[in-house]
Amino acid sequence: MIRLAGIDRTFVVGDEKVRALREVNLQIAPGEYLSIMGPSGSGKSTLLNVIGLLDRPDAGTYELDGGNVTALSDDELARARREKMGFVFQFFHLVPRLTAEQNIELPMVLAGIDPAERRQRLDRLLAEYGLEARARHRPDQLSGGQCQRVAIARAMAMGPSVILADEPTGNLDRHTGQEVMAVLERVHHGGGTVLLVTHDPEIGSRAHRRVRMVDGAVVADERS
Repeated sequence: MIRLAGIDRTFVVGDEKVRALREVNLQIAPGEYLSIMGPSGSGKSTLLNVIGLLDRPDAGTYELDGGNVTALSDDELARARREKMGFVFQFFHLVPRLTAEQNIELPMVLAGIDPAERRQRLDRLLAEYGLEARARHRPDQLSGGQCQRVAIARAMAMGPSVILADEPTGNLDRHTGQEVMAVLERVHHGGGTVLLVTHDPEIGSRAHRRVRMVDGAVVADERS
């Protein structure tokens, strides 16, 4: 499904160039559960952004479902991202003025999904993630765990094949974090591909495959 070959990414910070990714080679099969770990500044989030089509590499090739996405136009990238990727972030990134169900529905609205189909999907997601009683609550009326469940439901709204989670438990207490991980692991057990960036070794060790990064390079790739 995902094949990265010789991926490089460099950023200019002030007067310096920072090489965030260094010749990264990685293959990820459909249905894998993979964690990406390493110290701050090791390139974890940059790698996740490249895989999620939020950022372009400066060099190398990225193949997704057998097609080279490296040279796609911005519109083509947006379409591939919308259809294939779901994103979960540490700070939820929910729209504050929208209710839980409106946040979940948002990607379907932007994609032009028919209202009747949106309602059907929305009802299923609210039930699946235990949010029916909180459907009309705004983010400031929800707990951290509830906000993250809304974010995961939103990520699943378009039926993506890949879920990318960047420190999804980093803003939660331990108990709530464990609950969120159980939700993400249900996605994996349902056949989804889950890529998880984390600083927490305990969280990272739950994945069936663990990639470790240092200074922008993959230095270890272990499987259970």
